[in-house]
Amino acid sequence: MKRYQTLNSIDTGYLRGYGSPMNRGQRAEPDHESVPRDSVDVLLASWRERRPDLDFSPVGIVSRLARLRAHLDRGLDRGFAAHGLSAPSFAVLVTLARIEPAGPVTQRRLMDELGLTAGTISVRIDRLVEEGLVERAPDPHSGRSTLISLTAQGREVFERVVPAHLDNERRLLAALTDDEQAMLAALLRKLLVEFEGSRPPVDAPPRLGLTLAPAHLALTMRESVGLPPVPALLVRAVEEDSPAASAGLRTGDLLVSAGPRELRSIAALYAAIGDAAEDGPLEIHVMRGARRHMVTMRLGLDGRGVPDGSHARTAGRSARGEHVV
Repeated sequence: MKRYQTLNSIDTGYLRGYGSPMNRGQRAEPDHESVPRDSVDVLLASWRERRPDLDFSPVGIVSRLARLRAHLDRGLDRGFAAHGLSAPSFAVLVTLARIEPAGPVTQRRLMDELGLTAGTISVRIDRLVEEGLVERAPDPHSGRSTLISLTAQGREVFERVVPAHLDNERRLLAALTDDEQAMLAALLRKLLVEFEGSRPPVDAPPRLGLTLAPAHLALTMRESVGLPPVPALLVRAVEEDSPAASAGLRTGDLLVSAGPRELRSIAALYAAIGDAAEDGPLEIHVMRGARRHMVTMRLGLDGRGVPDGSHARTAGRSARGEHVV
């Protein structure tokens, strides 16, 4: 760890040049085309040779995510083991440290935060109680609930382990530049929110009045009733007297595109809303059954602005993956 911290303090211009200082303002060309073939490339080449009739391109992403996860987990596990912890135990400690300042948290809240079942969270809490890192107490407001909090020893362990853990994560991502890490994080966020769903804050500008299923669910739902599979946002509900209702949208409609944007994600829809003038129309190509038509929604007519994706928040790890917009 000391070696990494020492390297991290060296002049970043020197590091970017891999041994020669980078001139101010000089920017290297992307090196994506120079990356050697990896194990997934070998897998894809084998399958394409064996089954040229099938499109294996999704394997290039899903398999790499899985294989990277295995490498990252091993690297993280070694870091936790150096402090006498496991990854599951650390997840509980770090979550309590994040949300506990408002007071002890219920076991149910901790379960939701970690996306675990009641049985799994109970086992983890039992282990940490035995190690003296967390404590349970009766919930005075509910006889069926318990409150969980860090002990003094648990807080000390958290303060000691987290800086080392963050250094370890930086080490594992060291092959990527800051810009590449930001790009990867943005793409992963865009994909993850499609599984978690999103909600606008209570004080957000007026909504379109739609509840939407993400594209991966829309494909399954349409195929199940014999409709052509199209990767787009599926309307699950339309609020009365909303802009969506006034535009004639119905449950079951598929939002396919808006201008040049394919509406494969909630991010694309929010971007299309931003493209439209604040007092102008949002024109969306819709598929109703197997037929296409266009709807027009008027936005921002009350002067309070239009829906903004940067204000929307995840519905939570255990929530149903739908978007309310």
